[in-house]
Amino acid sequence: MNLRIKEVIKGKGMTITELADKMGINRVNLSNMVNGNPTVETLNKIADAIGCPVTELFEKPQSDGASITCPNCGKEFEVELKAKER
Repeated sequence: MNLRIKEVIKGKGMTITELADKMGINRVNLSNMVNGNPTVETLNKIADAIGCPVTELFEKPQSDGASITCPNCGKEFEVELKAKER
């Protein structure tokens, strides 16, 4: 199972430490959960704390369009490609 928890956390403008504080748990414990094999309950708690659906924490399916990831914030932008008119 490919999770993208760190990517989503960064995309929400948070750090692991900030998320751990918001969840009321130790940063090391949260980091171990994220890097290990988190339970469904843990995934739900993380999703609730960062304000996203739990499905956003899983690997995104490939889209037909192109995307660009911002090197500063990690946010992904979809790019729509259009055919040039003659």
